[in-house]
Amino acid sequence: MKIRLLYFARLRELFGTGSESVDVPDEVRTLADLIAWLSTRGGVWTEQLAPGRAYRMAVNQDMAGLEAAIRDNDEVAIFPPVTGG
Repeated sequence: MKIRLLYFARLRELFGTGSESVDVPDEVRTLADLIAWLSTRGGVWTEQLAPGRAYRMAVNQDMAGLEAAIRDNDEVAIFPPVTGG
């Protein structure tokens, strides 16, 4: 399955890219699976996507939780929570 990943704000800077297209293994079916798979890249990936770290996700521009399914050709965005005032 091929998906497009988008990274924003500090994650874009830390990961060194704003987007990428990846072929994920067959066992990656949910956002939780995707995060676990991306974490295997090590280093900053493992650190920034660790349990308890603050980030949000969207699938095809709709906010989604870790249980959300992902499918071929989906666009997945990962970004820090937004604060403001």
